[in-house]
Amino acid sequence: MMRRLKSARTGVLALIAGLLLAPAAWAVELTMYYPVAVGGPLTKIVDGLVADFMKEHPDIEVKAIYAGNYNDARIKALAALKSGQPAQLSVMFSIDIYELIEQDAIVAFDDIVETDEERAWLDSFYPSLMQNGVTGGKTWGIPFQRSTIVMYYNKDVFREAGLDPDNPPATWEELVAAGKKLVRRSGDQVERWGMMIPSTGYPYWMFGALTMQNDQVLMNGDGNETYFDAPATQEALQFWRDLGAVHGVMPSGTIEWGTLRKNFLEARTAIMWHSTGNLTAVKKNAQFDFGVAMLPANQRRGTPTGGGNFYIFKQTKPEERRAAMKLVRFLTQPERTAEWSIQTGYIGTRPDAYETPALKQYVVDFPPAAVARDQLEFATAELSTYQTGRVRKLLDDAIQSVLTDQKSVEDALGSAQKQADRLLKRYR
Repeated sequence: MMRRLKSARTGVLALIAGLLLAPAAWAVELTMYYPVAVGGPLTKIVDGLVADFMKEHPDIEVKAIYAGNYNDARIKALAALKSGQPAQLSVMFSIDIYELIEQDAIVAFDDIVETDEERAWLDSFYPSLMQNGVTGGKTWGIPFQRSTIVMYYNKDVFREAGLDPDNPPATWEELVAAGKKLVRRSGDQVERWGMMIPSTGYPYWMFGALTMQNDQVLMNGDGNETYFDAPATQEALQFWRDLGAVHGVMPSGTIEWGTLRKNFLEARTAIMWHSTGNLTAVKKNAQFDFGVAMLPANQRRGTPTGGGNFYIFKQTKPEERRAAMKLVRFLTQPERTAEWSIQTGYIGTRPDAYETPALKQYVVDFPPAAVARDQLEFATAELSTYQTGRVRKLLDDAIQSVLTDQKSVEDALGSAQKQADRLLKRYR
């Protein structure tokens, strides 16, 4: 008898313990797609942030699914939606906004926020980073993994060439002059180029910097009009081509996005234009004194912003939306934004992140960390339209056809504009 009572008590205690230790039975479960092939191994950092969130919110379980680059993340997340196994949120390209709206895949944050504090949070980010997340008077994307293009340069090579390492080129004219001094040849062979701008992967993004420096944007704010054949756009592409074909400061033809950082770290180029998302990797791996500067100006300074935003999918239950909001707000708090920026090199997406003790001290100790932030003053939205993938490819192909001397600037951009007009006409 006593044995049976003891066994019953043990069973009851085990049941109670099981219930107490199994909050997942009541937890809101979130699936988040996340791109990681965009500037270094980020999975450990994101895993750490997610783990911290779940400690503070034991009633919410977050499953992060890592999905290669931005395109992979979008494709996998949308495929999950269509298969009936939807995710609740994802970090995807900031320029995906029009495609996601057209597919009725996402919900505006304005339709989720409930309190004045949450509404104020929508206005806490740098305005230039919000340009790719706001349309039609609503906020659809929250900036997180964001960048601009910056100019990395090898200070040791500058000294060797007789250039001031603390005064990198600030204009197109100075860039060409410095580039010529920085090229090192051995006979007919180039051992080191003066500069490199990548023209595979994201050529339209680099081109957006050159056109903005020539005081020309590539599209309007409604996503239904492009300016590929504008005179200033044509001048910018001619300058890009001439850096290699005429001035000889960089290789003619195309330059690979994926190997450019390696070329810079191995001193095969003295200057590279690349994402600020590479900053931490360059800091850790450069065996030489390097600098980071804003991109040079022609009519003005300029760079497009880049990178990923948080989106919340429409096929979510009310409690899932609230949980997703908690996660996004947690990850974009000033202290975590500062931590993210320090660990990755991406921009702190809100001004108050730079007032945190950690990031404030980091900028003092490592001034290049402030360059991308300061450049936001001159930044514009990244190329984004309806039919964005097709429109972007038109421009990418036009750029590469000019850099490889297959087409003239006028023919390439004129053709791209005509085809873009056909695609976008129905959205006007």
